Amino acid sequence: MDKANQVRTPVRLKGMGDSVYVSFDPAQPIEYLRGEVDRLFKRMKHLAINARVILDADEQDGYEEIVEELGKFLKETFSVASVSCPPRKRLISEEKIRKLDMERSWDNYRSDVLMLTGRIRSGQKVTAKKHLVIMGDVNPGGKVIAGGDILIMGKLRGIAAAGQPDNDRVIVLALDFHPTQIQIGKVLAAGSPSSPGKTAEFAHVENGAIVVKDYLGTDPFGRIPWPRVR
Repeated sequence: MDKANQVRTPVRLKGMGDSVYVSFDPAQPIEYLRGEVDRLFKRMKHLAINARVILDADEQDGYEEIVEELGKFLKETFSVASVSCPPRKRLISEEKIRKLDMERSWDNYRSDVLMLTGRIRSGQKVTAKKHLVIMGDVNPGGKVIAGGDILIMGKLRGIAAAGQPDNDRVIVLALDFHPTQIQIGKVLAAGSPSSPGKTAEFAHVENGAIVVKDYLGTDPFGRIPWPRVR
């Protein structure tokens, strides 16, 4: 029998540590499963005696009766020591995943650009060596820090610090620009007032102060005749 056919066999047996692991397809009739188990364990001969057997319904739940019946058959016919189901993987709750994610944060010191997708939540911090791109939102309480530009392709509601520690020639751009605090280089400013319409805005340093402008209306890089590396 080739390897491909072996994978599709409804009942499969393998050694697993000091146990015998039996995986079976619970959709098959119980008579067929019992016959296959009987055939496989007869091949084991004396090795089946006092063996610890794990019966797995192909990682599906709700087939305890089949497991119980096959287990009873194995104990009576082959004198196995014990029959059990495999331990189920513990499911991590969404709240725990969020907590672990927030505690981990994101730090990137290897490449010039760090691009992330998703929402930066309250308590999270993202740090980039140079430029930072977030394809998502930065919630209140979230903090993003970069050595270069910061581009938020979504809502900026948290803290953004670009050009760290002392580069004031960078920008902070957001499609919906309402940060609680902005820092560019060493220049600091509180959050900006709400704009009358939905428009992409960017902050930059002008005459020693942070100024927020309409990005499309200002087109700050439109006069550059060819692309440059920032």
